[in-house]
Amino acid sequence: MIELRHASQRGHADHGWLNSYHTFSFADYFDPEQIGFSDLRVINDDRVAPGRGFGRHPHRDMEIFSYVLEGRIEHRDSMDNGSVIVPGDVQLMSAGQGVLHSEFNPSETDPVHFLQIWIVPDRVGYTPRYLQSHFSTEQKRGRLRMLLAPEGEGEEATLPIRQDVRVYAGLYDGDERETLTLAEQRFAYVHLASGRLVVNGQQLEAGDGARLRGVGEITVERGEQAEVLIFDLRPNELPAMPG
Repeated sequence: MIELRHASQRGHADHGWLNSYHTFSFADYFDPEQIGFSDLRVINDDRVAPGRGFGRHPHRDMEIFSYVLEGRIEHRDSMDNGSVIVPGDVQLMSAGQGVLHSEFNPSETDPVHFLQIWIVPDRVGYTPRYLQSHFSTEQKRGRLRMLLAPEGEGEEATLPIRQDVRVYAGLYDGDERETLTLAEQRFAYVHLASGRLVVNGQQLEAGDGARLRGVGEITVERGEQAEVLIFDLRPNELPAMPG
């Protein structure tokens, strides 16, 4: 079964310097039907104005990764990490026992467009850590490239995440087509970051999402400048912090 949620149904917050769309309940946006899906808790589609950003703030016991679509975002944290993330980069921060960080658009002229995604960890109290990898356009062109997976899985540069989840990204145009096979009894979530794409026969537009349950395969095809993220998830309806 595939359950679509259109981009226009998401929560929205416009703070002037930040224009954000929330797939799931976040901050002042609350929808009891949209708390999350499996271990996926947050997908925020953020556009940050030049020279602005999120000041230093805390997180704990959450796997947080950022995926830049356009522009650049500068990250600094209390673990003494600092980097500028550009399209193709994936930044993964395991907040664990607690971390402070900031995110800032270093450009004086160009906005940054990025996704910030939260995934519930498999246990609380981890030592915080920061990881980053780059995935080129060629690696994602016409195929689903694994970005994150449990420790020890995936190709070179795949980032280890502290949960039983696998995250893929792909770029599709024209005749490019691929099928992802899921293990038995897995759920999946598809987020179309940009363009247009057909997923298991359903047309998705930029910002659309889809929950998939009881589906052994996910086929993506007929893309038009499409950039898609697919989450292979445990068969749980709602995220829950581990006890």
